[in-house]
Amino acid sequence: MASRGLAVVAVSPVIRSRPIGPSQREYANGAALVETRIDPPALLDLLQSIEAQFGRERQGQRWRSRTLDLDIVLWSGGCWSDAQLTVPHREFRKRGFVLGPAARVARDWHDPITGLKIVHLEYRLKRRLDHPRRAP
Repeated sequence: MASRGLAVVAVSPVIRSRPIGPSQREYANGAALVETRIDPPALLDLLQSIEAQFGRERQGQRWRSRTLDLDIVLWSGGCWSDAQLTVPHREFRKRGFVLGPAARVARDWHDPITGLKIVHLEYRLKRRLDHPRRAP
């Protein structure tokens, strides 16, 4: 990673999660905190080249099984948006398989949209899933 301009600062434990979409298999999910001077679009290109080295093909069905899926969830620069990339990741606040590992490596990072710490977003999601509101 260092040869590609990335310094890995922390890595979470790996957790298992159920798929979103039609895939039938479980996934292994984790989070890494990395330092880099690479801007988000160039970082996305780098991550997609790493996915390709692991055999990922980006064609066909959106939710199909894949060998590797690397996402930029948050960025120390706050928000980024262009035609290929939106940071923070649009769905991360709704996904325990993202928030759980992220809270292990960056619990005090703030979501630039809500202002909440990652650990608080994780707590809110767990609470919502454990205690769903009943319809009137």
